[in-house]
Amino acid sequence: MIRNARPADTDALLALAEESGLLDAGELAEVREMLAAHVAAAPDPSHRWVTDDDDGLAGLAYVAAEPYTDGVWTLYLLAVDAKRRGEGRGAALVAHVEREVAAAGARIVLIETSGLARFERTRAFYVRCGYDEEARIRDYYGPGDDKVVFWKALA
Repeated sequence: MIRNARPADTDALLALAEESGLLDAGELAEVREMLAAHVAAAPDPSHRWVTDDDDGLAGLAYVAAEPYTDGVWTLYLLAVDAKRRGEGRGAALVAHVEREVAAAGARIVLIETSGLARFERTRAFYVRCGYDEEARIRDYYGPGDDKVVFWKALA
C-alpha cells in the first residue's frame, strides 16, 4: 500500500535510503535532517514523503515543489528495497507521486540524477516512466559526473 510517510517510519526510511547505495554520507545526513524536520512538525504540503508499505517498507519517494515556479515539482529521491526491485514498485511510486502532486496543482515533474555509468539503469527507468531527458549539466556533481534532468508534463 502506497501512503504518506509517518513519524514511526523514520528509521526504516533512513535504512532504506542508505541501503539503496544512491546517496553518499553527506546526502544521507541531509535526508536524515529533512525527514526529522518533516515528522517533527505539521507536514509542509509542498514536501511529500511517500512510502510503499507491504509488510515492511519496500520503497520511498521524496518530492517537493520548486519555489518561484508555477506548478513545478522535483522528485529528489526514489528508492526500492533491493529484495523488492523488479516488482513494479518504483513505477507505482512514481505514478502515485505524479497523481498526488497533480492534485496539488503540479504541471511538470522534474527528476535529477547522475550521468555516471552506474546510474544507467536509473536513467532508463525514468524514460520507461515517460520522462524525457531535458538537460545535462557537465561535471555538475564532480569531474566526469554530469547532472541529468528528466522532465514530464502532467496535463
